[in-house]
Order: sequence, then C-alpha cells, then structure tokens
Amino acid sequence: METVRTNNRSAGFTLIELMIVMLVAAILTAVAVPTYQSQVRHSRRTDAKTAVLDLAAREEKYFSLNNTYTASPANLGYAATGSATAFPVAVGSNYYNIYACPAAATGTTSYCTAGAVITATGNTYVVAAIALAGTSQANDSSCQYFAVDNTGTQYASGSASGGGTATTSTCWQ
Repeated sequence: METVRTNNRSAGFTLIELMIVMLVAAILTAVAVPTYQSQVRHSRRTDAKTAVLDLAAREEKYFSLNNTYTASPANLGYAATGSATAFPVAVGSNYYNIYACPAAATGTTSYCTAGAVITATGNTYVVAAIALAGTSQANDSSCQYFAVDNTGTQYASGSASGGGTATTSTCWQ
C-alpha cells in the first residue's frame, strides 16, 4: 500500500522572506532619498544662479541707458507687487531671495558684501541670491549664497551671510 504524502504548507511567503524584502527596500530607500534630495537642491541652485545672472544682465542694461546702477526692482523689470518695491525679490519657487546692491544704494549692501570678498564700491554693483531660512534649501551646507559683481566675478559660500569659506568652484559649476 502506498502512502500519499500531503504538503500542509500553504502557498505564500514565510516571515523570513518578508523580512528580507523589507530589509532590501529599506536599504534602497536609504540610498535613494538622500540622492534625490541632493539633486533637487542642485536644481534649485541652478535657479538661483540663473536669477543672479539675469539680474546682473538687467543691471547692465539699465546702466547702458541711465549711466548708473539701480536698487529698484521696478527699474529692472520686476513687477512691483506687494513688497517687491524693494529688494529682496523671491525667486526659484521661493527658495532664494535675490538682491541688487549698487554701491550708491543704502540698506541692502550688507547682503551683497560676501564676507568682504566682493563689495560694491564706486560705480559698481553686486547681485546676490541667498537661500531663504526655513526652507529645505537653507540646509544646503555648500551653496547658500551666490553673488556676482559688475566685472563678472562670481562668488559662493555655504553661509547665508556670504562669509566663511568660498565654495565658488563647487556652486558655480
């Protein structure tokens, strides 16, 4: 007489198999999320750099017509809505503020001093973008501050004040 063996195991996954899948998913998430956040931060830096260079070009255009630089957003083509009658103006989906700091302007030059590396003097200007506090971009430890002056000199810093170590080679690439 033959004995028939039946397998009482039901179809499905064992607890060990499920734990292995969860471990693999956790490892992939631990690698993917920081990489994604880094790429998003990098794209926002590009927005800030573009805004700074655009503002510098607008300053040059204004200078060619008026023989002076300006600190007025309206003079540079920015809509004067709400608090945009003076700098700063929010750019980059509100992750950065930009400033135009001609040497003759008062009250805004401290944002464009860049730790005394580049400073507006005489008939010159500095334009800067600074990461807004309270946003995820403020956690960008390398590139919180971007600036360019009327000669095209670029500067970047990991500090929102523009001081500290220059990170120009990292941030303007």
